[in-house]
Amino acid sequence: MERFESKEELLFFLKNKAADIRKKVIELTGIAGGGHTGGALSMVDILVLLYHHILKIDPQNPEWEGRDRFILSKGHGALALCPVLSSVGFFPEEKMNTFNQLDSPFGMHPDMHKIPGVEMSTGSLGHGLPVAIGVALSGRLDKANWRVYCLLGDGECNEGTVWEAAMSAAHYQLGNLTAIVDRNQFCLDGPTKEIMALEPFKDKWKAFGWNVVEMDGHNFEEMLDTFKGLPPISNSSPTVIIAKTVKGKGVSFMEAQAKWHYGGLDDEMERQALEEIEKARPKRD
Repeated sequence: MERFESKEELLFFLKNKAADIRKKVIELTGIAGGGHTGGALSMVDILVLLYHHILKIDPQNPEWEGRDRFILSKGHGALALCPVLSSVGFFPEEKMNTFNQLDSPFGMHPDMHKIPGVEMSTGSLGHGLPVAIGVALSGRLDKANWRVYCLLGDGECNEGTVWEAAMSAAHYQLGNLTAIVDRNQFCLDGPTKEIMALEPFKDKWKAFGWNVVEMDGHNFEEMLDTFKGLPPISNSSPTVIIAKTVKGKGVSFMEAQAKWHYGGLDDEMERQALEEIEKARPKRD
């Protein structure tokens, strides 16, 4: 974990790192010939904050017993997860030059047997949270002091397994578990409010016995305060963070567009996307 002299220095670093990752997401989309770009871009800021400042991890020792566990339940977001894992040192960036190519360890969904730092092979939606609950229960029984984090998509919350898992997490009093919902309001087929309305989303989680927090998933200062303010792992209730995000964040022609759940880029689109991300990069005063 990087050390900074002030909160301002930390925030400046995180914002710049997020710009780097967004550009890499675009580049990997080009290499792969397409990708789940919109949903990857919406969760970049969350991943950057977690891996560069919140999670207890050792990229040189991915199996370190004392590490925090992160499970990407919305496995189609590997396009963002892999560059972040590389950025903290789990593997060299150039290894992703074969992204989604034949025999590459990197595909549209993360493979725990091929990619260092990946805790669970995911992709079939609705299964990440149940696995995270098993891991969290194991940690609690062992009286371990690490946390389990699980990132879900909001469209994924149509799955019944999510709510069965949510019920069991509260039943087993898993205070060491934090779920994060990438609430970008879009799924493959369109706006979530039209496909399967989730509201009152916050109240649903509360009714299932969870501690519920809402945050802006693109505001690093607010996110930092949210994660630093999590209840202790001895708490009797799991926590869910509903992160309000924008699908395709950072690229004007992708933002809030269901069609960018999966898409490809021609040369001009890739150029424009990279230019927009770079232009929005924070500058020192």
